[in-house]
Amino acid sequence: MADVELTREELENVQDVFDLFDFWDGRDGFIDAVKVGDMLRCVDLNPTLANIKSWGGTDKPGEKQLSYEEFLAIYKQTKNVKEWGTFRDFEEAFKSFDREGQGYISAAEMRHLLTAMAERLSDEDVDEIIKLTDLTIDLEGNVKYEDFINKVLEGPKL
Repeated sequence: MADVELTREELENVQDVFDLFDFWDGRDGFIDAVKVGDMLRCVDLNPTLANIKSWGGTDKPGEKQLSYEEFLAIYKQTKNVKEWGTFRDFEEAFKSFDREGQGYISAAEMRHLLTAMAERLSDEDVDEIIKLTDLTIDLEGNVKYEDFINKVLEGPKL
């Protein structure tokens, strides 16, 4: 795996996030590995739970401590991942709920898909995604999933 060249800004962001979590953990120069996913999300990455575990994250507090250098290595590994899922991958998941093949699923089915399958999102996360994507639900309670996928892949417009 080729080493990722990081910009000064990226290094500063990673150090700031590490320092903040270290502050909460007692300022000992280490962070609890259970927080790796949260820390990566703070620096605008979105790893899967499986990736977090394979790179050194843990499920329970107190299992392992990570130094800044170890966290930086995990950050670089996460940066190396080029694709977390394609439009086609997400479209296939939604199509299984599109009984009539018209490109729509019910908003309730969409919420179920996001909260009950694969890497499950909380209801609060789904509410936030709906808010940030300005999701349009038609009069029959349906969502055009192609538009929704595109908006999610574009990211939030804050």
